[in-house]
Amino acid sequence: MKRAIQLLFVLSICVGVGSAQDRATGGVKGKVRVETGTPGGVTVIVRQGEREIARGVTNKNGEFIVSRLAPGRYGVTLRKPGLSVGSIEDVEVKAGKTRSLGDRLILSIDEGSIAFIRGSVFSEDGHSVPGVRVDLVRIVNENSVQKMDYRITGETGEFVFRLPPDTGKYRLILKADGVEPSSKDVEVEMAAVYRVALTYKKKP
Repeated sequence: MKRAIQLLFVLSICVGVGSAQDRATGGVKGKVRVETGTPGGVTVIVRQGEREIARGVTNKNGEFIVSRLAPGRYGVTLRKPGLSVGSIEDVEVKAGKTRSLGDRLILSIDEGSIAFIRGSVFSEDGHSVPGVRVDLVRIVNENSVQKMDYRITGETGEFVFRLPPDTGKYRLILKADGVEPSSKDVEVEMAAVYRVALTYKKKP
């Protein structure tokens, strides 16, 4: 019984110390939004100058919290491949409080780190064709493809797909009622712009 009381006393001290540490430190939290794609998986780096102090990662909703920061002023850097780097400076953290950075931390597309497939649809006589659907599939092997996305051509017959810069082979497919199917294969090797043209040819 005496040993149990001593153990309980020790645990109480430990809990008290933990609470004191929590009261002595603070944290930062916020919500990241992205121009395209998912806001999950954004790395959040808390630093003083160029020295990293702590880091966290956003959840699927773009939310994050980094705790146990000593009181002081910090910079926060937000990074995710394919997106521009976000940075917030002079963030003051106070003991016992979690500083909110709000829910408008927006990361735009970094066009230098993704691949673009830009294309146009033209009729047989060279006129642009708006309002038609172009499907994008990834070629897995000779007998298998994976559906990826689709676009509807704009007023000048143009369309664009944004892709990770990983090596891969893709197929663009134009299908419409009363039109001959048209397709083009594109091999993506790096972050760059790949241009294609599809022909809109009516069936006889």
